[in-house]
Amino acid sequence: MTNMTKYLIIFLFLFSSVNILAQKKALSPRNANYDMEVRLNTETKVVDGKMKLNWINISPDTLNELQFHMYLNAFKNSETTFMKESASVRFKERKAENDAKWGWVDIKSMKIEGGENLTRKIEFIQPDDNNKNDQTVIRVPLKSSILPGDTINVLINFESKLPEIYARTGYMDDYYLIGQWFPKIGVYEPAGMRFAKKGAWNCHQFHRNSEFYADFGVYNVSITLPKNYVVGATGVLVDEKISGETKTLKYKAEDVIDFVWTASPQFIEVKDEWKHVKIKLLIQPEHKKLAQRHIDAAKAALDYFDKHLGLYPYSSLTIVDPPIFGARSSGMEYPTFITAGSFAGMPDGLRFIENVTIHEFGHQYFMGILATNEFEEPWMDEGMNTYFETLIMDDAYGKKTAFMDISGLGMGDLESKRTGYVHNRNRKIAESSRFSWHYGHGGYGMLSYNKPATFLNTLHRMVGNDVMDEIMKTYYKRWSYKHPTGKDFIDIVNEIVPKKLGNKYGADMNWYFKQVLYGSEICDYQISGISNISVRKPDGIFDNSKKLKNDVTDSIKTYDSKVVLKRIGEVKIPVEILVHFSNGKEITKTWNGKSRTYELKFKSQAKIEWAKIDPENKILIDVNLANNSYTLKQDSKPMWKYTVKFLFWLQNIIQSVVWLV
Repeated sequence: MTNMTKYLIIFLFLFSSVNILAQKKALSPRNANYDMEVRLNTETKVVDGKMKLNWINISPDTLNELQFHMYLNAFKNSETTFMKESASVRFKERKAENDAKWGWVDIKSMKIEGGENLTRKIEFIQPDDNNKNDQTVIRVPLKSSILPGDTINVLINFESKLPEIYARTGYMDDYYLIGQWFPKIGVYEPAGMRFAKKGAWNCHQFHRNSEFYADFGVYNVSITLPKNYVVGATGVLVDEKISGETKTLKYKAEDVIDFVWTASPQFIEVKDEWKHVKIKLLIQPEHKKLAQRHIDAAKAALDYFDKHLGLYPYSSLTIVDPPIFGARSSGMEYPTFITAGSFAGMPDGLRFIENVTIHEFGHQYFMGILATNEFEEPWMDEGMNTYFETLIMDDAYGKKTAFMDISGLGMGDLESKRTGYVHNRNRKIAESSRFSWHYGHGGYGMLSYNKPATFLNTLHRMVGNDVMDEIMKTYYKRWSYKHPTGKDFIDIVNEIVPKKLGNKYGADMNWYFKQVLYGSEICDYQISGISNISVRKPDGIFDNSKKLKNDVTDSIKTYDSKVVLKRIGEVKIPVEILVHFSNGKEITKTWNGKSRTYELKFKSQAKIEWAKIDPENKILIDVNLANNSYTLKQDSKPMWKYTVKFLFWLQNIIQSVVWLV
């Protein structure tokens, strides 16, 4: 074998290895890829950018137009759909302010690489509400069709004027959170994908109550800005160069649906690691003492998701702690990048930092990897994520103390989320399956976050830890880097529950989701009474000549006892009832929960002392747990416990008032 042949074999081996590694690395279809060069002008609050969109038609359809999101135009004027749907107080403030506070994105030029100039063909459309003042979606007709499997490169020069931070994006003084800031292609859905009956672009307007929906790709982004700014971004930093008073940072992010970045000269950078993940926290100087709380919360989330859903696939995680004047950008999520929130002196027992960090990290899975359409099914991101938030928070910080643990008063995270649903006066206002902008005011948070977290926790307790783990892991494995629907998740539940539990809950769980997800009625079971009636001894003439003989058993007292159950709500769920007798004996019965009333009857030598519906607290969706138990033996201890706590807080309030006076 000649040296040339050896070199050729080595070259082919290396080339093949690189290809294999590259194939393994591609976790997603990578059909929406962006190369961008952008420059931030900190005086004008403008990002000048040019980009190349590499888009692949992975559908079987021939396309004659493209559609793009122009999210930043939501902040262009008072008449956009987003601003009209937003709170009236802030809306009035913005009307009176100068133009510098508004934001927009403007396409200076758009053309096909080596082909058609599209700039003058751009047309604003309003697919959701026909609001002609809304310019958050454009369509671009094409002269040449895009065939199935074809790739098109679109060259775009754009200018993004950042708004003063209102929601999700913008600036405040020298702090910038730059999200949803560039022209972003929509998702083309062929017939049969999700709910599409025929092929069409899914490209909704920017609404107040919604997040985002996009395809996966690779982002190569070069950012130029003043050299004194500290920057964080989606993906990993691959290069940094300083030139005079500016610097240029190059980031690469693979298999993600979006790219966001932040910049501020005030940030302090704190670094840590979890397994393969490099964690970077950008925190305000006055909050530095709170840094470890952010890091520990992130690690708790990484651990829990790793064990109960799937491995975090990215090598980086950036956590941003906004300044107090930029608090409107707190609690946001983007691929490999989240914003948390804190204030100086935040007590350890008030776990806002941990709650927000864990919640926003969870979106990496339900928004980023399981890329659901949150416009149309917000519960699949917010609800599933809040469900996991409750599990992680209560696991890491205690079931009775995870949300708050201050001066003897505590509350778990699941408890707080359940409370947000069951005690809401509008809990029957709508179904949790609605489009995000169809809730109006007052229902979105409860029905997209709190209620789904509650009914998923109920499902979890009904089927058990192992079965729920298998459901969630199967869902993650089967639908990662795709666009699942609620039906896809329910199909997995229907596959696994009967396999593991047989016919315990029927042939499938459709009956459950029909009520708690696609219905708006409530679940409420009640024990309305207990009775114990002494059984009288037989007496009288039974054989026409003699009275009934008394024997030993005549002296033993027996009771006809019963527990009266009621279904007050419309939701029907099988429930267990624990019955406790005066001799210490306990019996558990199951009721299918379908009838309006039901009686459990017993003949016993002991009286029933108390009974409780759902003794293991599985049915968290029940809106009134106080009526789930009934006792004939009063106990003052619970009332005294809360009386003591009330008096403690009352004492502290009085002392504070006296001190102030």
